[in-house]
Amino acid sequence: MSLFLLFAMTVAGFEFRDISPASIELREAGQPVYVYNHGMMLAPGAPENRRRAGYLHPVYAPNGVIVTDDFPRDHWHHRGIFWAWPIVLVDGKRHDQWMAATPQTRLERWLEKKTSAAEAVLAAENGWYLGDRKIAVETVRITAHPVRGGKRVLDFELVFAASGAPLEIAGSPDNNKGYGGFSVRFAPRQNTVITTEAGREAKDTDMVPHAWAQLEADYGGRRAALRIDDDPSNPGSPNGWCLRHYGFLGVNFPGLKPFRLVPGQPLRLKYRVTLTGN
Repeated sequence: MSLFLLFAMTVAGFEFRDISPASIELREAGQPVYVYNHGMMLAPGAPENRRRAGYLHPVYAPNGVIVTDDFPRDHWHHRGIFWAWPIVLVDGKRHDQWMAATPQTRLERWLEKKTSAAEAVLAAENGWYLGDRKIAVETVRITAHPVRGGKRVLDFELVFAASGAPLEIAGSPDNNKGYGGFSVRFAPRQNTVITTEAGREAKDTDMVPHAWAQLEADYGGRRAALRIDDDPSNPGSPNGWCLRHYGFLGVNFPGLKPFRLVPGQPLRLKYRVTLTGN
């Protein structure tokens, strides 16, 4: 095979590449799709206790717009596409994975890095750690599909299993907001519109069940949208949501009622993210 043909095949399809010791990037036809930050990240000026790993940022719409934000000053703990809970109860003691990133997420091993003309799959096994104690195993599987008609689909499958002893996860009880779970923080933008299957959402809401939610806006003069679908197989689906016009969408699982993780009984959650931008 000639070097020219090999180069043409790489440019036309998907490709993973390490861009730092802590981050891996997916590209399609030479254009970035997302970056998965598997090592500990901390932005200049951010508090030390906001250091974290195991999330996607930046995430790109098909037109090249970066739709996610990381370490925004109004919410230092927000981080691209991520999943975390403000209440992680272990041995009767409460920890905050949402705000302070405890337990910490640590990459244990790569399970899959596969590219083809039809998809790109990144799969990793992470551990949740309190100091040196491993309390849970998190398996992340992200399947990226090629751009079609100005749209890209990312499918997420997240599996959580208690390690050694049971633990509980729950959303925030603050004013019964219930936030915690699969979430997206959006980059600075203008003309934000949030829609659900019920139509345009004029106000911010908490814990209102929806099958899906989408945020569309102008990013430096280019229009892009990101939609999250709560898979019907998820426990409690359709779950309540946290919808914020300042730039946040989150599926509130399990919401206000704690979910108990027991060894041998893994929790499986699926979400579809659809990115649009021409």
